[in-house]
Formats: sequence, structure tokens, C-alpha cells
Amino acid sequence: MPSTSAFPERELPLSEWYREAARDLPWRTSQFHHVYGAWGTLVSEFMLQQTPVNRVIPHLEAWLNRWPTPTALAAASAAEVVQQWANLGYPRRALWLHRAAIEITQRHGGEVPRDVDALLALSGIGDYTARAVAVFAYGDRHPVVDTNTRRVLARAVQGLAQPAPPSRRDLALMESLLPASDSDSAVFNAAAMELGATVCTARSPRCEICPLVTRCAWVAAGRPDTGDMRRRQAAFEGSDRQTRGAVLRMLREAPAGSVLLSAVLPDWPDPQQRDRAIDSLIADGLAEADGEMLSLPR
Repeated sequence: MPSTSAFPERELPLSEWYREAARDLPWRTSQFHHVYGAWGTLVSEFMLQQTPVNRVIPHLEAWLNRWPTPTALAAASAAEVVQQWANLGYPRRALWLHRAAIEITQRHGGEVPRDVDALLALSGIGDYTARAVAVFAYGDRHPVVDTNTRRVLARAVQGLAQPAPPSRRDLALMESLLPASDSDSAVFNAAAMELGATVCTARSPRCEICPLVTRCAWVAAGRPDTGDMRRRQAAFEGSDRQTRGAVLRMLREAPAGSVLLSAVLPDWPDPQQRDRAIDSLIADGLAEADGEMLSLPR
């Protein structure tokens, strides 16, 4: 593996590139942070998990207009939360965010904690989200590693076409590359993520415009195909995920958030798949069965 000692030399072009080329996103503005603080960052990070930016923006605005603080969300019902999440996908995130808001209200007086361990103790929060809040909301120095960052590190530092499966080593590597100051390290974290999202993409990297191209280990090696160990997601069409989404959409659109069990997707081509979807939604707390009725959670 190429030495990482040269990577900090890229800090200047990478950070400069970010200041010039970063997308204008709501959660990056001073106004957003002034109004919503760390809560806005936390909500945005929950929504951005496995969801494209352009889908998140309108939902984020509507969510924060309705629940501008953790305490406000904590007072909502689970049904309201699932309803508001709408079609963002992976709706368990809505319940995790709701539980996190309750925990923040009960344990931290309604203020999103700054400490990484305290953040990790909240529902639905892992290594990435905890550090993203600590860095982007509070300005602390921590490595922030998402899928895009791992790809940049794999190519620029390790000379790999695609990153290995996520591990704690990713955090250690990014930690070793961060600038010394808190403010510079925050920019560096954001820049690496942005580069992976917009330039060093998984399928069609645009090396010709990359600020790291002259020092990238993968480019220097001739952009070899070093294999791809990423886990492939099953196709959505015809999947149990699609069926779960259809059931949940029917509940959201029902006047009282309830429908007869016998009326749930009666014409679905695979009745067993429909039943699995209903059972899994109940198991995940996204729906409740009461007699002959299926409802959103109370």
C-alpha cells in the first residue's frame, strides 16, 4: 500500500477545490446552522443515509418547519413521524430519529450532545453520524468517513479502484490525514466527501478535473481494476422492499392511517410476499395490527 505520508500535501488543493466547487446545499449555510443548530445537522444526516441529495432537500425543509427542535419531535406520535417521512425510503430511520429526539429531550435537556460517545448512545446513530454532528455542527476535530470518503481514500492513498468493506481502519486512516486545526480538519472532511460524491464517483470518476489527479496512487498505477468487494443491493423492482413501501404508502394515504387487513394490496401478484411485508413492518414498529385492521404506529 502506498505511504500515506504524502497525503497531507494534498490538503491545500483539496480544500481550495472544495471552497470553489462545493455544491450549495442548505445544511452548509450559516443561516441553517443559526436557525436549527446541531439538530438540523442531525436530521439532515439521518435523511441523507442512502438517499440522494435532491430527494432530501424538500423533505428536510418540511420536517424542520414542523419539528424545529428535538423536543418538538419528541412530542409527536410515531404515526405522525412515519407519515411525514413520506417516500424518503428506509422508513425505520424515521422511528430511530424519533427515538433519538426523545432520548435527547430526556437525557440532554433537548440539546443535541457534542460528545461522540454521547451521540453514539442515541438510537440510530453510528460512527459516521456521530462524528458528522460533532464536526459539522460543533466544529470539533474527528475523522468523518462515509462511502464517498472511503472511495477517495481507496484510490488516492491505497491505489484501489474501489474501497474494501467498511471497517474501523477507515477511521484510523482518515484520522492520520486530518490537518491539525479543528477548522481545517472540518473543511478537509467535507472536501473528501464532496470529491467522492461529485468527481471521484463509483462508476465514472472524472479524473481529468480532480484536484488530486497528479498525486493519486490509483491514477499513477494506470487506474487498474483491482476488484470490487462492495455488497450489491438487490434490485428494487419486485423486491420485498418495494412491497413494504407499497403497504406503508397505502397506510399513509388512508384517511385514518388504518385499513382492513383483507384490503391491503389485494391484487398483489405474490400474496406471500405481501404477507411478509406486513409482518416485517409490524416487527419493525412501522405498523400495528389490531384485530382485522392494520394501522400506522401510535
